[in-house]
Amino acid sequence: MTGFWNFAAGRGNKEVSTLVINSTLALLLLSAGHLALAEDWPQFRGARGTGISTSKKLPVQFGPETNVVWQTKLPPGHSSPVLAGNSIFLTGFEGKKLLTFRLDRSSGKILWQREAPRDRFEPYQQTNTPASPTPVTDGRHVYVFFGDFGLLAYDLEGTELWRLPLGPFNNANGHGSSPILAGNTLALICDQDTGSYLIAVDKRTGKPLWKVDRPEVARGYATPGVFKPKKGPGELIVPGAFQLIAYALETGEKLWWVTGMAWQLKSVPLIHDGLIFVNGWEIGGDTESPPEIASFEQALEKQDINGDGKLSKTELPADVKFGADEDLDHDGVIDARDWNFRRTRRTAQNSLVAVRQGGLGDVTQTHVVWRHRKALPNVPSPLLYRDVLYLVKDGGIVTTLNPKTGEVLKQARLPNAAERFWASPVAGDGRVYLASEGGKISVLKATGNWEVLSLNELGDECFATPAIAHGKIYLRTRSRLYCFGLRPGT
Repeated sequence: MTGFWNFAAGRGNKEVSTLVINSTLALLLLSAGHLALAEDWPQFRGARGTGISTSKKLPVQFGPETNVVWQTKLPPGHSSPVLAGNSIFLTGFEGKKLLTFRLDRSSGKILWQREAPRDRFEPYQQTNTPASPTPVTDGRHVYVFFGDFGLLAYDLEGTELWRLPLGPFNNANGHGSSPILAGNTLALICDQDTGSYLIAVDKRTGKPLWKVDRPEVARGYATPGVFKPKKGPGELIVPGAFQLIAYALETGEKLWWVTGMAWQLKSVPLIHDGLIFVNGWEIGGDTESPPEIASFEQALEKQDINGDGKLSKTELPADVKFGADEDLDHDGVIDARDWNFRRTRRTAQNSLVAVRQGGLGDVTQTHVVWRHRKALPNVPSPLLYRDVLYLVKDGGIVTTLNPKTGEVLKQARLPNAAERFWASPVAGDGRVYLASEGGKISVLKATGNWEVLSLNELGDECFATPAIAHGKIYLRTRSRLYCFGLRPGT
């Protein structure tokens, strides 16, 4: 500012006044720009993956005929919409085509679509799609990931900037992890049954900055979070099978980890006030008394008839049954990694865990603040809004907890929405929005002792997590994208 005042001192009062006014106006416009950015929803679950919007005057009642600003028919895909400025980005598939879309936020008009290369077709279960990972945007570019190709980047005009082929992947259910941005770093979890890794890419060029193997985990569908401490380098918080791991954002160095997580984690980590919340649930992990399972060495000693250091299916103990997805490398025999993963899977216990950030190495015994083990979601991530943690479990069971202690505040079933839930809860304007598979959107009053304000039925399947920005709710069903907002007189 010194240079400005020296420059102004030699001018007349009128010129100085004009300069001050123009400078003030520029600052106001800059501030307004920052406010607009704060209202964007640039990645899965919005800014920092929290699922929270600062928007006001959001609708409580909405549906195909109520408070619809616009609706646009789209090909199927489970990716969630992301928003920046006047752009909406999402992905979909049509036959063999893998597609990226940019829509106009004001009208829902499709501005362009681009097709990604596809020379392979990875398997996926019926509740997944080849277009499930959500894009991420910095407002000027959009970055997308398809398990059948890899990463691509486009500008606002739809011009491809770069592509980075990845895979093929060994993930029987298909991919679900979404890329995120931290400055100029684009990060992506590529967990699978063999060859899991975490990769960081320069968003400007598509060139890998670093890549770290994750041999301690198998398949997963989580999206990472970013923790930026007051001092020290940033960290990528990465949920995975049986472990939560923190890596140095700049180098990929493994810093600390917590064990005791479930298999196939799908949660986005919530990071708030030095605590990290991660949910993990899988079939078989609800037992209070995990079974005792022999070590691989003990099994070999008794069962390895041909002495090759592996167990064929005919050599397996009579009481041991390996599922098709437990022969991780699909070679028809059970090796030490297969056995130990099955052993860990059988003894893992489902939990929502609160972890104090920091430390080095295994911090399970020192940094776990609390665990909650009842009525846990399968896919939806937790929501922390106005000092209350929200969980939604299949069957429409909603639980609220005290985030400091894990104490249950309320647990009850949603009326008329006893369905499966794939979308994660989101919040804004003092309300929590929960979308069921059948397209029933429950709106809750956001308190520990929550209450249902409305139930809105869309009449179409819903797997994508809603986005909230600019006073509107953007909700994708199997066949279309809706924009809901308060209409005049409502």
